[in-house]
Amino acid sequence: METHVPHVNKEENEDPGAAPYGNFINYYTFNPPENRLSLIPETLLEDIELGSERGLILDVGCNSGDLSVALYKHLLHEEASGSDFSKREVYLLGFDMDQDLILRAQNSNPFPQNIQFVPLDITDDPGSRTVLESYLGGFGCPRFHLCTCFAVTMWVHLNHGDAAFLSLLSRLASLCEFLLLEAQPWKCYRSAARRLRKLGRSDFDHFKTLEIRGDTAAHAREHLEKQCSMDLVQSFGNTTWDRSLLLFKRR
Repeated sequence: METHVPHVNKEENEDPGAAPYGNFINYYTFNPPENRLSLIPETLLEDIELGSERGLILDVGCNSGDLSVALYKHLLHEEASGSDFSKREVYLLGFDMDQDLILRAQNSNPFPQNIQFVPLDITDDPGSRTVLESYLGGFGCPRFHLCTCFAVTMWVHLNHGDAAFLSLLSRLASLCEFLLLEAQPWKCYRSAARRLRKLGRSDFDHFKTLEIRGDTAAHAREHLEKQCSMDLVQSFGNTTWDRSLLLFKRR
């Protein structure tokens, strides 16, 4: 499938804040996986009643896959038990709009039988829907058991506006039984816009006209609960970057 991939130039390689779509080249050097994993219980799959049965995980905006793989190992207790991943019926699909990042994820994937990475743009509704429904169909499942969306909402919001922000949340809710969401707070929006201006670029198309402002996590929760038939079941606290990790469940 073809998907729009924004050009990443030398400047964006060197400045971790310069990627206008959040497709930072060395993202995990300044926000390592441990910042999130320290808050997520290793028993999460058991807690959402996956246990030993087959489960599907979707990681939205996976970047180079470092967090996807670390989360997979974390949830399957690989380091503690030395379990054989080939015998576990848990599979993860990660996607990102940047094909270069996906290539890095594919090349460094230690569990290709259980983890797949594909280039995909979540805002391309017809195209991404086809790919995700095809993946689910291969397992005979109507939706993913768990969807993770770490630090993606702001980039969709800034580049595509309020309607796209809400549409993203609705789309994620339709894809999964449980949604683990990290929405960037408003101060991150201001910082992203400031970095872009500092580089002499035009501001984000929608930044000044956004009506959804302030506590973006609260806005996301309200939409998921009122419009998407999901309930907040647990907050895992805030990351070192002061972003809340919220777990929602389909009613």
